[in-house]
Amino acid sequence: MANYFSSEFVLGILGGGQLGKMMLYETRKYDIATHVLDPSAEAPCKIACDVFQQGDLMDFETVYNFGKKVDVLTFEIEGVNVDALEKLESEGKKVFPSSKTLRNIQDKGVQKQFYKEHRIPTSPFIVFESKNQLNEAIVRKELHYPFVWKSCTGGYDGKGVSIIRDAEDIIPLSSGSCIAEKLIPFKNELAVIVARNPSGEVSTYPVVEMEFHPEANQVEYVICPARIQDSVADTARAVAAQVSEAFAHVGLLAVEMFQTEEDEILVNEVAPRPHNSGHYSIEASYTNQFEQHIRAILDLPLGNTDSKVGGIMVNLVGAEGHTGEVVYENISEIMAMDGVTPHIYGKKQTRPFRKMGHVTIVNEDIAEARKVAEKVKKSIKVISK
Repeated sequence: MANYFSSEFVLGILGGGQLGKMMLYETRKYDIATHVLDPSAEAPCKIACDVFQQGDLMDFETVYNFGKKVDVLTFEIEGVNVDALEKLESEGKKVFPSSKTLRNIQDKGVQKQFYKEHRIPTSPFIVFESKNQLNEAIVRKELHYPFVWKSCTGGYDGKGVSIIRDAEDIIPLSSGSCIAEKLIPFKNELAVIVARNPSGEVSTYPVVEMEFHPEANQVEYVICPARIQDSVADTARAVAAQVSEAFAHVGLLAVEMFQTEEDEILVNEVAPRPHNSGHYSIEASYTNQFEQHIRAILDLPLGNTDSKVGGIMVNLVGAEGHTGEVVYENISEIMAMDGVTPHIYGKKQTRPFRKMGHVTIVNEDIAEARKVAEKVKKSIKVISK
């Protein structure tokens, strides 16, 4: 095994946002040297890595030259230049997850086709090259309202996804390639994080349940364990493991799923990195998702994914009507509550619905944790000066 600890070894991370910053808690714990590339001079990672480089993640030369200087390369955001990753791999550089995994995930149309080819349960869909094609399909009655529209590229945090109920709803959509998905009535949105290392060791985290904000289409609460029957949880973990095997990824794969009215599990989409649905694990699990990602990409033994305690995560997003220098109002109020831990991402500027931090609530009793989460949500406000 390579000597990663207190050595010359360098781990490169593409993207310097909050996911990278939380990954760096773990590299600091193990004294693993890190280089980070991010377009923003104010990136949250800047304070915690050994070398910070400002640069465009979509620029071939920038990513390629950055990758040449590190021993293992990983990413905390999917929007990176995959051709550069492929060239680095062809020259023997270790990139995890691989460029092949990322190619199958970056474009949502490609991702959905991948599920179909690998017989992974997912909602019925049609891929369109443009909005014009989508409109033609509606005229020809090949597509019927209501349906879910998704942009093939560039969507995140509820952006690039809309429920289309009539012709009016189509007007504001972007003109590029997209998917129309059947609108499935579902009971729950669930997620399972799967870890896999190059030696083929695989481990799944318990199923979490996501409660969404009705307007922003952003996750409001992540609840672990999910309040579902054991049989449904077992199916969800089995489907997540099947998805992980199909992608043959290395690192973490967050698998988002729907539990239908008939208790079927359908895969919605995946992310090949630490994920918002796994933040609860920092306080609630034996091995948090960020440590697990580091273990996986360095081919170290995977850690125990069990929870020590029930955990709920509340996203801290910028309040509506507030743009500018951030202020966290009533933070001492929530810190006085039992089992409550705030995480502040280090973004100095707030804007409506921007992810600025999260709060974890732990309790032996998940129902009690949910009550405290409600109090936290009502107390803390992310506003501007």
